Amino acid sequence: MTTTSSDTQSRTRRTGLPWPALLALGTAVFITSLTETLPAGVLPGMSASLGTSSGAAGQAVTVYAGGTALTAIPLATATASVPRKPLLLGAMAVFLVANTLTAAAPGYLVLLAGRFLAGVAAGLAWAILAGHARRIAPAGMEGRAIAVAMTGIPVALSLGVPAGTLIGEQVGWRAAFGAVSLVTLAVIGWIGVSVPGVGQPVPGVGQPATEQADTATAQADTSRSNPAPEPAKSPLRQTLGVPGVAPIMATVTAFVLGHTMIYAYIAPYLQHAGLGSATDAVLLVFGVACLVSIWYVGRHVDRRLRTLMVTGAVLFTLATAALAVTTTHAIVWGAAVLWGLGWGGAPTLLQTAAGQAGMRHSSAAADTAQAILVTLWNAAMALGGIVGGLLLQKSGVTAVAVSAAALGAVGLLVVAGARHHTFRDTHTTPRPTPTRP
Repeated sequence: MTTTSSDTQSRTRRTGLPWPALLALGTAVFITSLTETLPAGVLPGMSASLGTSSGAAGQAVTVYAGGTALTAIPLATATASVPRKPLLLGAMAVFLVANTLTAAAPGYLVLLAGRFLAGVAAGLAWAILAGHARRIAPAGMEGRAIAVAMTGIPVALSLGVPAGTLIGEQVGWRAAFGAVSLVTLAVIGWIGVSVPGVGQPVPGVGQPATEQADTATAQADTSRSNPAPEPAKSPLRQTLGVPGVAPIMATVTAFVLGHTMIYAYIAPYLQHAGLGSATDAVLLVFGVACLVSIWYVGRHVDRRLRTLMVTGAVLFTLATAALAVTTTHAIVWGAAVLWGLGWGGAPTLLQTAAGQAGMRHSSAAADTAQAILVTLWNAAMALGGIVGGLLLQKSGVTAVAVSAAALGAVGLLVVAGARHHTFRDTHTTPRPTPTRP
């Protein structure tokens, strides 16, 4: 007997979170996040091997982010009717080829081409991953499922990049990228075996039957009363018009820009504070706090989205403000903890909010919202590196921390003012789906 995706989803909803599938998605997030920032840890060897300056080799990060930012929305829109699992496998296969090309690049231009293609594939994968985790989760546990899938981001920052740097120092930067390709190959097989398929995100999918009927009736009434309707809005404009989506994207831009500015230049800041030799330890403390944050957020995001988002914004703003006003060692260490606690759950919270807001319109709008989020996230990362560098050069490390704190405050104000359409707490626990004997 043939098993359909709806049958698979029904069984999943009866048995709780599909851990093998979510961990496979989380590993995909991990390797694509790790690869984005890996060049920063192997920059000296990469520049020496390719005969370029460190600044030129560092553009491997910018090109990756640019590939993601430029293509995530167009690709997500163009593939809106394609079933999610084959599309995800295809994106990961392209990522595997591109990353392998990076590892074997004979010259600088080939390296940049490989990095750009890897960024394109990663952007499409990121636009799919959160939505796929949401779709295969039990009702009422969608945020927790996204939290599991998004664990790969703080793990990549706190553990993956140092591990990749160690590999690069011991056996060369090409080996570090080669190791990523081997893990990618294993993840593709893991996704193929453990991740259930879901249908393409056409409008109406994921809506309750009554909502689908109402939608169909409304469409029929519109068709009878207006036989020549106006041209439909583009998916991008339509999604941005959904109540709650625009504030979420403004929050993403403010927080990622502020975080990237201070994270990218934390080494000069710690050097200025007299903690240059402890940079790795400070980042480890930050990473561990991130993991604690994402664990806690994952447990409570489905009921306390607003509370957690406000708390995270306050912690991030306090931490960066502390870094701006003092370099006292004890406060710097404490700020690293607060920063990690405030930031670690941010990807889960923002992607959950974007998915919820988009789903008020359709599953397609939810996926487009994720694509917009991915685009703004990577654009803010690229811009954060540029703006932070300019501030560091012209005004010093204190100006970088002050700007990060100001952006955190902006994000907090947006979250506080968006209480009507997004970042909502839900204090009721959904009833479990009854099972038939």
